Amino acid sequence: MRHTAALLGWLLLCGCQSTGSGHARREYQQTIDSGTNACRTNPAYCAAMPTGIRATAQAGASVAGALKAMDAATLARMHEIMKQCATQADWDVNLRLLDGKTPTTKQCEEQVGTDAEGKPITRAMQWGREKHTVALRCVQARLSVERPGGFSVEQRYRYERETRTLELISASEEQAMLRTGRTGRLRGTLVPDVVIHSGDPLRAEASYDFKFPCPIGKESSWRQYPQGHPWQGHRQGKMYEEALGVEAFRVSPILGIY
Repeated sequence: MRHTAALLGWLLLCGCQSTGSGHARREYQQTIDSGTNACRTNPAYCAAMPTGIRATAQAGASVAGALKAMDAATLARMHEIMKQCATQADWDVNLRLLDGKTPTTKQCEEQVGTDAEGKPITRAMQWGREKHTVALRCVQARLSVERPGGFSVEQRYRYERETRTLELISASEEQAMLRTGRTGRLRGTLVPDVVIHSGDPLRAEASYDFKFPCPIGKESSWRQYPQGHPWQGHRQGKMYEEALGVEAFRVSPILGIY
């Protein structure tokens, strides 16, 4: 236990050195992941506890051995952090864009544009994206301190239902596919907002998606995949659970975890 605490403390405060292995597993190579690499972003972080930072592959791999499977208390703590981040995001965006007021139904339904397919974009959708960004930034900061190496943010998974195989797509791989027009490889991939794991994103322990209903207080259902989608007719949460093998939770302000 003493050695585990020492390892976590060293990673939190310094995060400056790699393991030197040179062959970190690909599943740690996503752009936004857990753990600490404060020195690369800002050397001043080496002398203090980091806040909003990203992991390196080596930092995540180094700490993996120090993490244990979640118990009930740890899961409750993860729930609490997610709820706090959802509430904070809702408050921050409402304060910035609405002078701190809660949006009305009329405001939520107001159309502000259309997407590439000509479908309407509403204020609710616009504000929801803003709140997602703030909530994920909050999670990154909080869990980089409380669970370094044990979570991923917006990790993309490719799931083959016939063979029940799961693999990771790193941010660099995704960008390469987009640049070269190989977007077909991204169809049907799954991107939970947050995945909690014990050091290996392929061994999930819980997943979370933030939902920001507008007006606030209305329960949001899991999105159903549309006609033509590889998972058409299925709900987003069901596919997360099937692919990752763990429970998928929705998180909203006021409603909390459901």
